[in-house]
Amino acid sequence: MATDGDRLLDEGSYDRLRARQWLAGAARGDGLSRRTLLQVSAGVGLAALTGLGRPGRAAADPVPASADPAAPADSPIVKPLPPDLFYVYGTNAEMRWEAMRGQGELVPIDRFFVRDHTRTPLIDADGWRLRVFGAGLREAPTVEQAVEFNYRDLRRMPDETITASVECAGNGRSFFTTQQNQTVSGTAWKLGAVGVARWRGVRLATVLARAGLTADAVDVMPQGLDPDWVNAGVNNGPVRRPLPIQKALHDVLLAYEMNGEPLPPDHGFPVRLIVPSWIGISSIKWLGQIEVADTPLVSPWNTQFYRLFGPGYPTDGTVITRQVTKSAFELPWDATVPAGERQLLRGRSWSGHGAIRKVEVSTDGGTVWRRALPIGPDRQHGWQRWEIPWRPATAGAYTLRARATDVTGRAQPAQAPFNTLGYLFDAVVAHPVTAA
Repeated sequence: MATDGDRLLDEGSYDRLRARQWLAGAARGDGLSRRTLLQVSAGVGLAALTGLGRPGRAAADPVPASADPAAPADSPIVKPLPPDLFYVYGTNAEMRWEAMRGQGELVPIDRFFVRDHTRTPLIDADGWRLRVFGAGLREAPTVEQAVEFNYRDLRRMPDETITASVECAGNGRSFFTTQQNQTVSGTAWKLGAVGVARWRGVRLATVLARAGLTADAVDVMPQGLDPDWVNAGVNNGPVRRPLPIQKALHDVLLAYEMNGEPLPPDHGFPVRLIVPSWIGISSIKWLGQIEVADTPLVSPWNTQFYRLFGPGYPTDGTVITRQVTKSAFELPWDATVPAGERQLLRGRSWSGHGAIRKVEVSTDGGTVWRRALPIGPDRQHGWQRWEIPWRPATAGAYTLRARATDVTGRAQPAQAPFNTLGYLFDAVVAHPVTAA
């Protein structure tokens, strides 16, 4: 039988509980004024306060000024963004799926997607410190009394390596518009705002134990060293989002390596959080401090941003839970393939709820479905690679579709539930190709 602690390992259950406590005045609203709390408690609602309840600019995923296929000279992203590997959207860069053809399980660092609220900071590892403080520790109740760890301290601790995905909650957003004719706001990701990597670091549980964790701890609030994010004239500060102590002690990693190399700047150097199965915003980059509280915590990143709004949702929105099931072909959009020749279609499927049980592919627009052959392992926090042979009989236009079902029975639907900010798109994507 699941305990209360077990339930808090699930992002949705945790966020729903904290939202209720925040609205009732029983959680500390970091970055949320007392006036805002009273307004919401009186029924004004988050949507009315932030404008999130109507179509428009997405607060936690701003619309970029441009979506040029190459980064501008003053790019906020450090690494090269060649157009054969990326679509570029201002502070964000999406992996092109054709760039994964011929690759193994892991996404190479040079093509791993980038999601930034502001810009990538350049941090000196020698001067970096992680400050851990809060009423949930024995002797560091305030930030001024914080327990500090430097980069060498972490590298000396027992290390752990995990293979896990990181995925933006808005991955697939563009298909609300192009497939479902629905208007949403935010970065128009296709399916490339996801990546699987091998992360090496130290368990957050180890660091908290050395900082003097007590049985009074309830929540932790990791915070990044990125520049303050200003939206609609409001300074929201650096990105931060709380975790329950149950999750923090369960499987969260403070990563300092990615695919066997030190973390690159765009992916969180010198240290980032990896929070398996939770949406990407939880895996805070450029980690600078962690508050350990003896009371429930909330931040703008789980009360105002990363929520579902629109018809069928409450005025205050619904918290985003785990990622949904998706599939992608390792083919360019509008690819041209040889007519009458046998070829292997390859792709990958993944789910935030567990391993993939099966993948089916249709090459005739959805009339006939065939089971794809799995390739390699299917990890709980990674994805399943697959392939299927296909011979287009004649020249002309074709529509490819792939649909996956995970071990919990969650399958990709024909249409994704609409929300105005375009989160959690999980419908089967129609991928156009031409045989010539």
